[in-house]
Amino acid sequence: MKKALICGAGGFIGSHLVKRLREKDYWIRGVDLKYPEFSKTEADDFIIGDLRDPRICIHVMDQAFDEVYQLAADMGGAGYVFTGHNDADIMHNSALINLNILDACYKKNVNKIFYSSSACIYPKYNQDDPDNPKTSEKSAYPAYPDSEYGWEKLFSERLYLSFHRNYHMNVRIARFHNIFGPEGTWEGGREKAPAAFCRKIAEAQDGGEIEMWGDGEQTRSFLYIDECLEGVDRLMKSEFTGPVNIGSEEMVTINQLAEIIMHITGKKLTIKHIKGPLGVRGRNSDNRLIKEKLGWAPKYSLKEGLNKTYLWIQEQVKEKSHEA
Repeated sequence: MKKALICGAGGFIGSHLVKRLREKDYWIRGVDLKYPEFSKTEADDFIIGDLRDPRICIHVMDQAFDEVYQLAADMGGAGYVFTGHNDADIMHNSALINLNILDACYKKNVNKIFYSSSACIYPKYNQDDPDNPKTSEKSAYPAYPDSEYGWEKLFSERLYLSFHRNYHMNVRIARFHNIFGPEGTWEGGREKAPAAFCRKIAEAQDGGEIEMWGDGEQTRSFLYIDECLEGVDRLMKSEFTGPVNIGSEEMVTINQLAEIIMHITGKKLTIKHIKGPLGVRGRNSDNRLIKEKLGWAPKYSLKEGLNKTYLWIQEQVKEKSHEA
């Protein structure tokens, strides 16, 4: 039986990863500041701990692990990342976590470690055209991420690659592109666009109005959680270090994103465009490298993923309204 440590196991992607590895008969230790919010963890052992503290990292690494998955980070959606109000926390907290975890893994001679980077590392100057964003892995330099979150992710990529070169650590790095699905944050300011619009549309009355930051013509691609985990699994089984994009090439405008969800619900709503934090003008996943290196790329349609996600968020909205 393989043993895995999942850092950030109380978060959205981390909690889903725990479930996937349990299905593969792994013994799993999870660590996070909190337990998963929407379901009981399936980890065999779960430590509530702050990975910014090197003593906690040493504590959770008190045994040999075949694989370590480092997903812990201070993060959120556009309302958290792009306002500028959280920059110091984002950089300080996430950098400390990565420095501590890597040091602990090195000292314990961990066989393989996965690091979840982000599409936010890509240069802003390559994403000004919403119809033609450039996000091939080699386009990351000259560096100019659009946020401090992106800068920290890029720094940490280089940190992991340095340990790989200097200490021969077996590292895998993926750049995630807007992962979404059930059991993700759906309110409170840290939710991402798919969850935010699912919530707004679930709360709205037919014929009503929802708000959207910007003109809605900014573009993105969104990847359903199951496809993300399949990509991680394939990368970990491969001999490729990365970094590699794990994302969908199905690019849509944010207006189209909202319209797809409205179509799923059958509601006809008006979109009110307001000022708000936006990030880059256009972003899509370039999947040429993942096809070349892994012989695979995500194919799950956005509508399929949104349908499952909306049904789950609709239930959360109903439960909250009943509690009120």
